[in-house]
Amino acid sequence: MSRQSLPTTPAFVLRRIGFYVLICAITLFFAVPMLWIASAPFDASPGLGVHWPDWTLENFRKTLEHPYAMHSMVNSLLICVTTAVAVTAFAALASYALSRVRIPGRDALLYGLLLLSSVVTGTAAMVPIFVMMFQLGLIDSRFGVALVMTGGLLPAAIFILKDFVDAVPKSYEESARVFGASTGQILRDVVLPVARPGLATIMVWAFVNSWGNFLVPFLLLRSIDKQPGAVLMQTLTDEGGSVNLQVLPVFSLLFSIPVVVLYLLVNSRYGFRFHGGIKS
Repeated sequence: MSRQSLPTTPAFVLRRIGFYVLICAITLFFAVPMLWIASAPFDASPGLGVHWPDWTLENFRKTLEHPYAMHSMVNSLLICVTTAVAVTAFAALASYALSRVRIPGRDALLYGLLLLSSVVTGTAAMVPIFVMMFQLGLIDSRFGVALVMTGGLLPAAIFILKDFVDAVPKSYEESARVFGASTGQILRDVVLPVARPGLATIMVWAFVNSWGNFLVPFLLLRSIDKQPGAVLMQTLTDEGGSVNLQVLPVFSLLFSIPVVVLYLLVNSRYGFRFHGGIKS
């Protein structure tokens, strides 16, 4: 059977040209910031535009000598690792309970938590969150920031991870119970190893969301030496109050590296899926 030829009318050609022009414009819109981050750190006279750099490593020296730049990266790692570990641990416990225990209104509760976490965003809840953190004495505390981020990410994490736990056959658990395994041992040695792709997905997702979070640490942290990189980035100015275009590009490049490395490591080992893959 011969292949049907495409129409070649002027209207069709114009539509195709318009489509490709739109695709090129969208690609350029997202590519320009990436090109700037890749070139500006190595440019002796960086600007707001993209051009072939005058190669130098002086910008890296000035960034490393900045009194707070590298320290803010350590703060970001402390806050985000704590948040990612807490979200993954609590989501694993809650998703296992919701998957295996028959609670009246379980599905309604799960969808209600997800809906409330989507409707009542962090911006709308910051006043009561600030008051609660003040009463708990957690203002200007990195632990308090991680606690707030954990609470905000948990509902969606539980919703995603529950599907992975649902895919673990119950016959695995029944076999373990025959040999005398407790509920904790079953969760640790049977369910979680099978659901490792889901745990990896949730951990990276929680890390990325907390890594780029600006509002929560900006409102709860008062000391500049405790601020993460997402907050410090807005203060990278020179003596005249203008944006420091020698430090900011290098800092932006360094700030993006942990997320990219974490994604590549986890993706190469587990891959990213939003559903379980084992059927009983």
